[in-house]
Amino acid sequence: MPFIDLNSDVGESFGNWKMGDDAAIFTSVSSANIACGFHAGDPSTIAQTCRDAVSANVTIGAHVGYRDLAGFGRRFLDCSATELADDVLYQLGALQALARSAGAEIKYVKPHGALYNTIVHHEAHAQAVIDAIKAFGTDLPVLLLPGSLALQKAEAAGLRGVAEAFADRNYNPDGTLVSRREANAVLHDAEVVAANMIRLATEGTIVAVDGTTITMPAESISLHGDTAGAVAMARAVRSGLESAGVQIRSFA
Repeated sequence: MPFIDLNSDVGESFGNWKMGDDAAIFTSVSSANIACGFHAGDPSTIAQTCRDAVSANVTIGAHVGYRDLAGFGRRFLDCSATELADDVLYQLGALQALARSAGAEIKYVKPHGALYNTIVHHEAHAQAVIDAIKAFGTDLPVLLLPGSLALQKAEAAGLRGVAEAFADRNYNPDGTLVSRREANAVLHDAEVVAANMIRLATEGTIVAVDGTTITMPAESISLHGDTAGAVAMARAVRSGLESAGVQIRSFA
């Protein structure tokens, strides 16, 4: 039976500001990208999210980002490579402490938002992220966009690079994500999203925003926890994949 990972961004609430329904998402996904406090998440939120992930038997990953709470990590920061590497390492250490308090360990890393998109092509920032993960010392796998520069650097550094696809995002013909500045960047129809992901998991392709079919060699499917209708979408994707004979299982 073929299998694929289903991951979601979680732990992104901050104080009285609530983001997503993590407990409900955990009933569908196999991996949790938990915010580390720089783009979202406060210590108590992160700690509770770790406990909930453990209870749901969901694998914990570190969702590291630029130090940009006000912009939710979706703005590029022109910081030095050294500063970025230190920031990423700091986030890994914080999440590892909270995960261990819940009886778990970080099992992988996924960059967030603008950092994720920047290291598709930015030499210095891509290297900084990989250097930080290596410095952490446990050779964690890294979730990245297929064809990205960071994916090449991860593999060159001896890290496992894991290519992923986004269920709730539209793609450009070159395999990059449609910018969130565009009106059609995010998908909201759960049935359409589920059908797209069944095609991805069984055929290895996805339809770009212009209607062309592109190859997408993904080991994991991502759903944004803050997307409207995220819970229903996650359930539809899981149900559709399982009905198509695809098992949901964490890559880590």
